[in-house]
Amino acid sequence: MIRTRLAPSPTGALHLGNARSFLLAWLWARAQGGEVVLRVEDLDGPRTKAGAVEQALADLAWLGLDWDGEVLLQSTRTEAYDQALARLQAAGRVYPCTCTRKEIEQARSAPNEGDEGPRYPGSCRGRYATGAQAEDEGGRAPAWRFRLEEGARSEFLDTVRGAEEDRPAEREGDFVIAKKSGEAAYQLAVVVDDAHQGITDVIRGDDLVPSTHLQLALYEALGLAAPRFAHLPLVRGEDGRRLAKRHGDTRVAHYRERGVSAERVVGLLAGWSGLGEPGGERAPLSAGDLLARVGSGWSWEGLPREDVVFRAADDAWLREG
Repeated sequence: MIRTRLAPSPTGALHLGNARSFLLAWLWARAQGGEVVLRVEDLDGPRTKAGAVEQALADLAWLGLDWDGEVLLQSTRTEAYDQALARLQAAGRVYPCTCTRKEIEQARSAPNEGDEGPRYPGSCRGRYATGAQAEDEGGRAPAWRFRLEEGARSEFLDTVRGAEEDRPAEREGDFVIAKKSGEAAYQLAVVVDDAHQGITDVIRGDDLVPSTHLQLALYEALGLAAPRFAHLPLVRGEDGRRLAKRHGDTRVAHYRERGVSAERVVGLLAGWSGLGEPGGERAPLSAGDLLARVGSGWSWEGLPREDVVFRAADDAWLREG
């Protein structure tokens, strides 16, 4: 059975770009009689905004996106992440790192486009025999980095983009999977949770393609079966940059509070995804009606491969109704 997940983060509000990814993840599963689960990625405590979890769930429900079972909070999964880290430590796949806080903080949450930073040069690889030694000699609690095989090639077949290839050791270097606080970093937590929740298809923005190569290394090291991946073209502003606050208020809640109908928002997202009216006309559409329209034979072939540009005309159309 197909199983996808919606994974909002309470560090910010759900905007139109997030909503498009979630709509397509939901549609992919529901069109094939599959399941959708909801996970709140709330490990980034200091950046979590009060009320953001409740707002995200309300926004998704308003859009007509439902889910199966209970909501999973990553903040309740500490034991599972600790067990995974212990397995990697026992296998010699990770090592303690006492490098600067700035480097470690970059692994705090899911990376966005442009957040990758410089390649980690392996400064702490082989330096310490244990975490206790690292803390004693390094003067601070260590983070833990996953040891990538030098020169190894990573490959996967993306459902949308086709064949993807990378050499993550050369691009990224050994990467953080547990912060100096002992909390799991994004890359480890998402792998452990996707396996735990039985996710068959991960559907997300293509700014996370580099992360997929890191996560595949973790799946292999932990002996877990990797899901399929579908990376979607991003939604950008007219300046070509990833949709964000600088492009105005594009939050789902913003439109909802101003009386814009959910059908109008879904209609815009469907049109961006090649699922609008014949001839490219734009029309309001509920999530349920969209599901009925695409049916069980829906595939990714009709998805536009270029990035979506959110224009002033799109905002004006939403506000018309």
